[in-house]
Amino acid sequence: MPQQLFAIALVVPDYDAALAFYVDRLGFTLDQDEDLGDGKRWVRVTPPGGTAGSIILAKADGAQQETAIGNQTGGVLGSF
Repeated sequence: MPQQLFAIALVVPDYDAALAFYVDRLGFTLDQDEDLGDGKRWVRVTPPGGTAGSIILAKADGAQQETAIGNQTGGVLGSF
């Protein structure tokens, strides 16, 4: 049975800065941007031409999560 990945979460320092990078600079499509209250949003983007995968942009909440920004894959690949 074929399997697909729907979304991965990426911790970012700021929603709007992340959107400027992914949407404005890289050409991703903004699929969802919903206010969840208390400064949180549900923000989902897909790559240009993408049909199966997306990224959930999650704003860091506190010092512990902020330390993960740029090192979310253990230093292997991928960072904002």
